[in-house]
Order: sequence, then C-alpha cells, then structure tokens
Amino acid sequence: MAGGEPWNRVNITFPGAVSLVRVHFSSTTDASVKALLLENEKVLKLIQSTLLQTEVRVLYELLYFLNNSFRGNKTLKGLKQVEQCINRLKSMKLDDALQELKEMCPNRIQRGLSIKAGECDVPSQPMLEWQCLKVLGAAQLMSCTLNRCSRAFSLSKQHLNLKEFVVLNVVITSMLSRLWVIFRGILVSLSTLYQQLLELLGEVSNARPMPFLTDFSLPADMTQFLGPSDASFLTKKLAHGPAAKDHKEKQQQRKKSSVKVKNQRRTRKVKEDMGVAVERGLGLDTDKPFLKAFRDLTKGKSFRQKTHKADEKQKFKKQVREAATFTDMATHLEEIILWCKSQKMEKEKRLLSFLHLKCKRLKGLDAAGYNVQRKLRAFRQEACRALSPHASAPRTCQSSAAARRRARWRKRSRLLRSRLKEKKRQRKRTELSESGLSGDDQINRPTSQTTSQDDIDDIFASVGL
Repeated sequence: MAGGEPWNRVNITFPGAVSLVRVHFSSTTDASVKALLLENEKVLKLIQSTLLQTEVRVLYELLYFLNNSFRGNKTLKGLKQVEQCINRLKSMKLDDALQELKEMCPNRIQRGLSIKAGECDVPSQPMLEWQCLKVLGAAQLMSCTLNRCSRAFSLSKQHLNLKEFVVLNVVITSMLSRLWVIFRGILVSLSTLYQQLLELLGEVSNARPMPFLTDFSLPADMTQFLGPSDASFLTKKLAHGPAAKDHKEKQQQRKKSSVKVKNQRRTRKVKEDMGVAVERGLGLDTDKPFLKAFRDLTKGKSFRQKTHKADEKQKFKKQVREAATFTDMATHLEEIILWCKSQKMEKEKRLLSFLHLKCKRLKGLDAAGYNVQRKLRAFRQEACRALSPHASAPRTCQSSAAARRRARWRKRSRLLRSRLKEKKRQRKRTELSESGLSGDDQINRPTSQTTSQDDIDDIFASVGL
C-alpha cells in the first residue's frame, strides 16, 4: 500500500487476498459481529433515507435555479461546496461497501449454528482493514461537509439580518440545518461502526494474521483521527450539575403551582352559583388603599420613564446641534439609532436610518474638500425634527415618488394660474372694445384716471343726473 493518506481516495485499492477466513467462533466473537451488523445497519439507513435524498434534490434544484441570477454570490459558492461533498460521498460508494460487509458477516441463524460447531467464516483482515479505510474517508468527508454547511448557513444568515431575499434565504437556512443534522448523525454512526470494526479486526488478526496496511497504521479512535476541532461533532452536550438540578426544581415548582391553580378554579366553579349570594373574604373598602398605592406606583414609574426619555432626547439633540462635521454627525446618529432601537421607537429609528445613509454620502464630500457647511446646518434641523416624537418626516426621508408628485402639482398650479390671468386679460379687452375704447388706448391710459372716472359716474348716478 502506498504511503501518505490512503483513506483520502475516491477508489481505494481493493485487497487481492481472500475476503473470508474461518476462525474459532465463540460468544465474544458472536457479540462483536452482532454489534458490527447493528451499527452497519444504522449507517445504511441514514445514507439511504428518503429524507436525505429529498434534501439533496432540494439542494440540486436551488443550485439549478440560482446558477445564473446569483452568479458570484458567496452563499451560492458555499452551497456548491456542499454539493461537491455530497457528490464525493456518492462517488466513493460507501453504501455498496457497507452492503458487501453485511453480506460477508454471518446472520443470526449462522451465528447460532457456528457457536455449536465452534467455527465460522468471517471477513478477513485485509477486508476489514479496507472497510476501516472506507469508514475513515467517509468520516473525514462528513466533518468537511458539516463545516461547509455551517459556513453557508452563516452567509445566508447575514442576508437574513440585512433583510435581503428573505424567502429564499429562509429556504436555504432550513435546508442546510436539516442537512447538518443528518450528516452529523452519519458521522456519529460511522464513529461507532469504526470501533466495532477495530474490535472484530483484533480478533481476526490474532486468529489469522494477513496484514494489508503496511505503511499506514489505523488510529485507535475516531476523535484522534478527526482532531480536536472536528471531534466536537461527536460529543453531545448534556445538562449536568447544579444548573440542571435547579432547572428541574423550577419545573417541578411550576407544575405544582399550576395544579394548585387548577384546583382553586374547580372549587370556585363548584361553590359559586348564579342564584346564590357569594360571600367574599375581603371587602372593597379594604382593597382601596392597596389599589390606590399600586396605581400611584405605576403612575410614578411611567412618569419617570417619560421624563428620562425626554432628557435623553434633549441630550441627543444637543449633540446633533454641536456636531461640527458630518463624521461627528454619523457617530452621533449611530448612537441615537441604537438608543431608539432599545426603547422600541420604530418611527424615529426608521427616519434616523434614512438620515444616516445621507450622512455617509455627505461625509465623503466633506472628506473630498467640498464646502458642506450649508448642508450641515440643514441636516441638523432635519435630524432634530426626526428625533422629536410627533414630527413629520423630513424631506430627506420622503420618497422620490412623493417628491415627483409634489413637483407635478406645482407645475399644474402654475399653468392654471397663468391660464386664469390670461382669461381675465381677455375679458377686460372685450369689455373695453364693447365700451368703444381700443386695447392700446386702454393700455396707454393711466389707471388712476380710469378709477377716478368710474367714481365720478357713480356719484352722478346716485344723484339722478
């Protein structure tokens, strides 16, 4: 066998020696073969499960759908790496090797007869060592697949945090989480199968030594082979110690309290009747002082919260007014947005987020050497207006569609005003032409004379002349 890493191959060289040998068969050998077949069946069920095949088909469909539209996306590259690991698992034909091992081992009836006879045919040492190499390669591939799934999951989660392609990334994260759980189960089953293979290999090598691996020694444990970083996949974290005990005690107390509440409700239902006067233990007069104190306490808390919020807003407004550059303004806005998020002030947070984007753009102009003091003064007013509780949205925060709509209405209003003025002028000209004056004479004639003539005519008309 060549040196290096013989397990890291798609097609491991098959041993040319015999595959079955006859050895002394006892109850210990029977237990080893039985445990080996049980673990082998677990791995085969996981690899051939319909759940795994369904998730793999979903992965293939997603890659086919996203091949052109998401070319260059890091999440798509991570999914392609997961696909490569799955394809390598298929090409190494682990299920065929495990099925062959199952056929070579004696079944339950053969083991029962072999115990009576004292001899039985079992897989030879070269065959068991070849199976160990297959299992080691598959375990290393499963650990690599788990790392790829975790990396692709984190990349897709970043898109979800940024609220980009929400439906697509929800599908990707759910698919990757299910694949991670299935592959981890396969890795754990392979670890236990490897231990059973080593146990049977020790018995067979003592009975019929036929060494196959001369330049490579099999590791004693799967954790030693995978290393400390990937060996964490094999350990299950269980809740032990005082924390777990406290948790159990709390659960028991909750159950007892819920049982007491249910019993009180049942007794209340039995005692109280709609046609009978019910006697209460405490009157309303005794409850009034407690209720009054409780209301005063809640009112005091709400008042203190409101005053604290108002003081914080004034402090932030002062910081915004004193900001000398857009760089300082950006840092202040980030602090204010975090505070609004903690106080659940969604409207203010949304408006300030829009202003923060504009501040980043103007910060680049300020760094380039442009004079942005006038814009900075206007930006301060907009930030203070967005921070006030009942302020309308600043113009910066309004959409471009609203701005276009407003400009369209301004243009229409100007056209209507101009048309009305033109109609008034035409009406005056027609009146003057009917009265016998031309338009040019009326234009050249002073306005004061026309108004005075009208006043004189009115006076004579009132007298009757």
